[in-house]
Amino acid sequence: MDFYRTIAASFQTTIETVSMSVDTLAAPIENAAQSMTTALLSDKKILACGNGADAAMAQLFVANLLGHHTRERPALPAIALSADGAHLSSITQNLGSSEIYARQIRALGQSGDILLCISSAGGDPALVRAVQAARARNMTVIALSNSRDEETATLLAATDIELKVTAPSAARVVEVHTMVIHCLCELIDISLFGNHQPENH
Repeated sequence: MDFYRTIAASFQTTIETVSMSVDTLAAPIENAAQSMTTALLSDKKILACGNGADAAMAQLFVANLLGHHTRERPALPAIALSADGAHLSSITQNLGSSEIYARQIRALGQSGDILLCISSAGGDPALVRAVQAARARNMTVIALSNSRDEETATLLAATDIELKVTAPSAARVVEVHTMVIHCLCELIDISLFGNHQPENH
């Protein structure tokens, strides 16, 4: 069976989605990176959360900050709230799945910290409660959302930032979210450590 047409169509849809997203996302990406940089310079940290594939995106972001993105540099303080199965199962067992991130934010989040909330699907109760908990802790919320998630925007304050991706499917949203995460990491690195480009960049 020849799957070339299916593969080509998938690639083409991704290319079109990315192309159509640049003008809409460029300014909020820059604003989000500046907000993150300001927090890091003030000895604050970034908490990241998401469900399913979005949990993996949160871990990708944190791995890039704790490790490195394209250059060797000091580790930057970030925590993926989805990374510890023991924590998640304990919270779920006692309080239900809607509290898995909010409870951690109430324990770990401090005023001036940032919550990176990633949603490639509709509004999820766990993410809604996470945003509410972050607002209560006087944290800035940066939301990677999508056109089907109408609830997140209603929870954001004027100082928060929404990066909304419009795409034909959740898979395309995840692909653009991945590019956004890489852009954020690159801009943070440039802002903190200069515009040096490694040879293998």
